[in-house]
Amino acid sequence: MQTVTAASTEEIIAGVRDAVREDRPLLLLGGGSNVVISDEGFPGLALLIRSSGFAVTYDDGDHVLVRVAAGQPWDEFVAQTVDQGWSGVECLAGIPGAAGATPIQNVGAYGQDVSQTITEVTVYDRDEGAVGTFAGDECLFEYRTSRFKHADRWVVLDVTFRLRADSLSGPIAYAELAKALSVPVGERVPLATAREAVLALRRGKGMVLDPADPDTRSVGSFFTNPILSEAAYQAIAEMAPPAWPMPGGTVKISAAWLIERAGFSKGYERGPARISTKHTLALTNPGQARTKDLLELAAEIRDGVHDRFGVQLHPEPVLINCTL
Repeated sequence: MQTVTAASTEEIIAGVRDAVREDRPLLLLGGGSNVVISDEGFPGLALLIRSSGFAVTYDDGDHVLVRVAAGQPWDEFVAQTVDQGWSGVECLAGIPGAAGATPIQNVGAYGQDVSQTITEVTVYDRDEGAVGTFAGDECLFEYRTSRFKHADRWVVLDVTFRLRADSLSGPIAYAELAKALSVPVGERVPLATAREAVLALRRGKGMVLDPADPDTRSVGSFFTNPILSEAAYQAIAEMAPPAWPMPGGTVKISAAWLIERAGFSKGYERGPARISTKHTLALTNPGQARTKDLLELAAEIRDGVHDRFGVQLHPEPVLINCTL
């Protein structure tokens, strides 16, 4: 697999155009934190997105619009928003990867997701050979997905966020975070307080990168929380899984709860791959695991949950040159 680094928007576009012209398979990589690549690698060119920086494009005193380069490390940007007194993404602290990946996945955690603050995504359209933009409501955001996920047509160049000029967080919407902060759900706290509480929770789950902690050798949560029809939910409702109502009468339930009750506890091992000892949704490489080992563990968990509950789990990371 050949790699090329693109340190600017112009270099990203040039790299994509070269690959299109040469008819070469192209893999775009930001931080690579939400990607699983086969043991055989990728049969083409990997374009490493390394553009960086952000700029305020509008400020009315109450809100700011901030345009962020696709390769900007996400957690660094979140830290800067807290320092600047911009509220809106403080609960997304500690998430690895680049800003340009956030609209693709509709990244979210602890009651916030980026669809709440994204106003515009600038893209390079590979089909048209031109730069274009999507307004936030044109991105087709849903739970952990968007029009950009599993679509090769658009290459994210930058993302614009609308943030509130406020030293307080948004209303704390996630019960676990509210408990950690010792405040009721809906309370607001100083931005730095919210960010530090999120980082502490993530560290406790092995979700902040630490070379000394093998539980952090993962792609984060491997499975998304399933969204069930009302009928499918009622089939298991008497077991009282953690559940949240969703649009259209659907219900989101906890994948971690399903996995644990299907017999896969923290630390469960299959060969050299294992479930994190801290977080049921993270599948980890504690030493010598390969992609094949990881996917075999994932398949065992997926099939076990389906056999026990009739619910299908789906992977959250993007699988490159491999399938589950």
